[in-house]
Amino acid sequence: MRNKRILAICLIVIFLFALVGCGKTGKNDAGTATKDSVVIAMDAESEPAAGFDPIMGWAAGEHTHDPLIQSTLLITKDDITIGYDLAKEYTISPDGLTWTFKIRSDVKFTDGVPLTAKDVAFTYNNAMKQATDTDLSMLKSVEAIDDTTAVFHFNTPYSAFAYTAAVVGIVPEHAYNAATYGKNPIGSGRYILKQWDKGQQVILEANPNYYGEKPAIKKVSIVFMSEDASYAAAQGGQVDVAYTAPSYTVNPVKGYKILSFNTEDIRGLNLPTVPAGNKTPAKKNGESYPAGNNVTSQLAIRQAIALAIDREAIVKNVLNGYGSVAYSDSVNEPWENEAMKVAFDPAKAKSILEADGWRLSADGIYEKQGLTAEFDLLYISSNSVRTGIAMAVKEMLQQVGIKVNPIGSSWDKIATLCYETPHVFGAGSHSPTGVRSHYYTGKNYAFYSNKTVDRYIDEALAATSVEASYPLWKKAQWDGAVGVTPQADSPWVWLVEIKHIYFAKENLNVIDKKIHPHGYGWTIVNNVHQWSWK
Repeated sequence: MRNKRILAICLIVIFLFALVGCGKTGKNDAGTATKDSVVIAMDAESEPAAGFDPIMGWAAGEHTHDPLIQSTLLITKDDITIGYDLAKEYTISPDGLTWTFKIRSDVKFTDGVPLTAKDVAFTYNNAMKQATDTDLSMLKSVEAIDDTTAVFHFNTPYSAFAYTAAVVGIVPEHAYNAATYGKNPIGSGRYILKQWDKGQQVILEANPNYYGEKPAIKKVSIVFMSEDASYAAAQGGQVDVAYTAPSYTVNPVKGYKILSFNTEDIRGLNLPTVPAGNKTPAKKNGESYPAGNNVTSQLAIRQAIALAIDREAIVKNVLNGYGSVAYSDSVNEPWENEAMKVAFDPAKAKSILEADGWRLSADGIYEKQGLTAEFDLLYISSNSVRTGIAMAVKEMLQQVGIKVNPIGSSWDKIATLCYETPHVFGAGSHSPTGVRSHYYTGKNYAFYSNKTVDRYIDEALAATSVEASYPLWKKAQWDGAVGVTPQADSPWVWLVEIKHIYFAKENLNVIDKKIHPHGYGWTIVNNVHQWSWK
């Protein structure tokens, strides 16, 4: 391991010195050193496979960020409520099926061509045809009434679309080519993509004609690295900001401070709620996966698991304190329901099992009618936090008579198995639709279905505004009698919020006030234009 680390550092030093102008320091008239560029080590999985093309899903899922290369109609503010970017205002028809956006008239693409409502319509109409992380299935069509008016026609009411409009960047109709745009995007955002060496680095430069706040940081160089390589790059002083994991913070890096950001990056367990032998609905390509688990389909098992896991201990021992307990995937967001919270109570967990007819066997594991309280638990083996959580869950559930068999794998394999086998999931977004993706019938990895929960979600999406939807999203979680809370159906057991941790050079002022969504990724550059060197 030591030899590998030394080799990694040597390769990183050679590579980083080759970066064009990275970390280049100049002098002002007074002779004081100035710096207007940064080098950031980012998770290798953050590099978008399809390039920087919003039509193909760039800025969706774990790539979520504020306007960067392309502008968006709306933005999410620091408190995760909705603000404006290209749009000056928007209205929703009483039936929720028509949204009208009035957009700014002073925005130009980096090639000098004005951005109009035609570009908005072009972007969305084409993105609707693609199968990406951006869900646009609620849309029927988008039309440009004039240069500053875009009208969105919906198949069904969808109040949460405001959050979608905050991540879909607008591309130029006149300069879009599906084969090449992702590599050489033309946008209207704060930065221009100047260079992309696939698998290695991205270099962004400030857009001199940006209509908003002018970036103080003129060049942003991003290198894609594994956890080990990111740490080694910081040790070698070759990056200004390096993402890291809790296990690396026990050995601080000289000249670097540790930054910790609040997140919606939640870890939890999906607990399949139906018996084994089921199948997921077939996808467009005909693929279908096994679903259901005979053990976790037992309500008493799911409720006991929620009570038997010591979340505080996971924060302390797995996250080294860089996190907090979590009971939902909506921590500190406007639609979070306080009823999701549950106390650590292993004694009560046992009493729930025993009241349901489970009895301890000679080896200390509960059994019921020939069924043993035992199941496999999948986790991504390359991720140190998920590995630690899986092992902690095993030990904690052992104490209440439930046997867990952790199995490390890759996400590509886990994605086909987790409908029947619980997995240490990562989740959390800047949108209430996370509630839908985890609990709506036919949409979730727990294979969970509840008509009352579905009804509240439908009503939330049909609300007259995104603000009016918040109480309904809360009811979908718990209405006082029915819901997904630990004392109710408990199809997911949420455990901890992961702080996003970075090593940053001591003289770099990193501004980032917004709660980060799931995935280290691009959210670190949300406010990179406001960073400064001391």
